[in-house]
Amino acid sequence: MKARIYFKALLLFAIATFFCVPMVAAGKIRVLIVGGGTSHNFDRWYKQADAETLKRDDLCSVIYTSNTDSIPQYLKNADVLYLVTNQPVNIDSRQAIFEFVAAGKGLILGHPALWYNWLGWPEYNLTLVSGGANKHDAYGSFDEDIINPDHPVTKGVEQHFTVKDERYHYAVDPSGPGIEVLATNHVAGNVLVYPSVFVVKNARARIVCIALGHDEGAHDITPYQTLLRNAVKWVAHQS
Repeated sequence: MKARIYFKALLLFAIATFFCVPMVAAGKIRVLIVGGGTSHNFDRWYKQADAETLKRDDLCSVIYTSNTDSIPQYLKNADVLYLVTNQPVNIDSRQAIFEFVAAGKGLILGHPALWYNWLGWPEYNLTLVSGGANKHDAYGSFDEDIINPDHPVTKGVEQHFTVKDERYHYAVDPSGPGIEVLATNHVAGNVLVYPSVFVVKNARARIVCIALGHDEGAHDITPYQTLLRNAVKWVAHQS
């Protein structure tokens, strides 16, 4: 009888431990933000603003680094890589990024990382960005249009909103894997429309690209913050 009571108590403790403690820890998505480089205030908008956006409501735990040589070390304990750097990336870090994607982990490529930054690393733009930008409009206001409001990344985002940013002239590389466009931008009187938020097709991992993000004109508005949080959840297979 005592043995039976002891067994039941032990079983209840095990259930409580399994369903309470680990689930809280497992709920946080481990995000590595890699920033640093030129033309942007990486500490202000990525290390601080975006990190706070992602940590809100205990959605994520965040590590930020501007040391691209440390990428292989940090990726070992990450669920999502949020790459926003435009500085040099060594061979080991390049390999670690591709291995991370091949393992099915989540990848988000932000504003600075959607440029053609690395002429000596063509595989990056070809495979992970499926293209890129080498031109943008002068900094100013333009309109964003969510063209796929049913996708998890765009869930809850205003279908039309105005943002102040650099409007990247992103172009698809026809030799790349292709993209699924979720949001586009336009300027009144200008017929040219470019993708702003899109998914890069990949057989193993989920990859989201967000071309917005030069400064507070994007980082401080609700639609951008919602897109970023949604993107992290989706690439981490939590939505």
